[in-house]
Amino acid sequence: MLKYHMHTSKQRLVSNKVKTSSPSQVGHHRMSRSTKVMKRKAAGCPFSFRYLFLLAGGGALAVAAMGPYAVLVFTPAVCAVALLCSLDPQQVHRWTFCFQMSWQTLCHLGLHYTEYYLHEPPSVRFCITLSSLMLLTQRVTSLSLDICEGKVEAASGGIRSRSSLSEHVCKALPYFSYLLFFPALLGGSLCSFQRFQACVQGSSALYPRYSFWALSWRGLQILGLECINVAVSRMVDAGAGLTDCQQFECIYVVWTTAGLFKFTYYSHWILDDSLLHAAGFGSELGQSPGEEGYIPDADIWTLERTHRISVFARKWNQSTARWLRRLVFQHSRAWPLLQTFAFSAWWHGLHPGQVFGFLCWAVMVEADYVIHSFANEFIRSWPMRLFYRTLTWAHTQLIIAYIMLAVEVRSLSSLWLLCNSYNSVFPVVYCILLLLLVKRKHKCK
Repeated sequence: MLKYHMHTSKQRLVSNKVKTSSPSQVGHHRMSRSTKVMKRKAAGCPFSFRYLFLLAGGGALAVAAMGPYAVLVFTPAVCAVALLCSLDPQQVHRWTFCFQMSWQTLCHLGLHYTEYYLHEPPSVRFCITLSSLMLLTQRVTSLSLDICEGKVEAASGGIRSRSSLSEHVCKALPYFSYLLFFPALLGGSLCSFQRFQACVQGSSALYPRYSFWALSWRGLQILGLECINVAVSRMVDAGAGLTDCQQFECIYVVWTTAGLFKFTYYSHWILDDSLLHAAGFGSELGQSPGEEGYIPDADIWTLERTHRISVFARKWNQSTARWLRRLVFQHSRAWPLLQTFAFSAWWHGLHPGQVFGFLCWAVMVEADYVIHSFANEFIRSWPMRLFYRTLTWAHTQLIIAYIMLAVEVRSLSSLWLLCNSYNSVFPVVYCILLLLLVKRKHKCK
């Protein structure tokens, strides 16, 4: 009874307070509750404006550059986000990889149909779309691997829970923005999702710190490379082509033509890297403790002075090489090197020249390991080492020129001309040395 009287007296006091409170105080309480609800909703989707800005910029750039073909990029992006948000972390990589590579292969088959069956030049917008689609495949598979390995928290649990539509969109928005953000839509090094998220949520995403001297230096590099391109293109135009060259002249033709391709790639990579830095995605802000640092695609100094094909393979288009190593090489049990280069040919489009060039590159890398390990054991004096390094540098540059031309010309007729020229001597020499040294190694064992 005593407890009952105390309880009723408390209820009366509370009711009296409510009755005596003024309307302004009641309105103030309601306003505070509504602001708390709004803060909770805003806290559920932080930095949404930045994600939307990057996504809208990517969509506008895609429509402007690709025209109606932009649908071929938007469709797999939407499907990839749907798979990422609905599947378990253990299954997400397998399904997203299969879907993305199937979609990209169908688009490449359309290019094959236009070039080899209709014998028509493909649309420039369609080629831009295929290039953007290949970069999208990198980001999709990188994100799915991060989720599968536990580096990124999966959104599948939140999507399956009973939440509002706005909460579902907020959880999927960072994925959409990462797959289509405009600084990396048409080029640039592969940016991981952790780095992307950290840069968006950091201050550098809105106020990127890019010094005037760094910008000037990159501008001078691009200008110098373009001047070299003009000079080399004049040399190529003035000389004979691959169809008209004879004997040793074909070596010069292949070397100068491959040089034109290389310096064009260098110029584009530096330009793409400058855009990523200017947008705030090339800094070390987004680097997690267990993640490799930001690596630009172009390491011109190493590429032009190395005497090893294996080093050239690791440094050429570095972010793609690192992506291939993580996606294929580290998960292959048998013949990982061959599987990696075979997948690279698939990812590039499976043109005849690409299949031949990448498989030849795989054999050359294997020969490079065997030949240089043998040479390091038997060449001791520094004059012989200097001579060996000079000889292998020239041989490496000529083999790389041979492979690059095979990949770039792509057609069977041009590939046949290349294989029948004197340039085929250089990879054949490495193949013979590989067979002899492997046979010697087995005899010694």
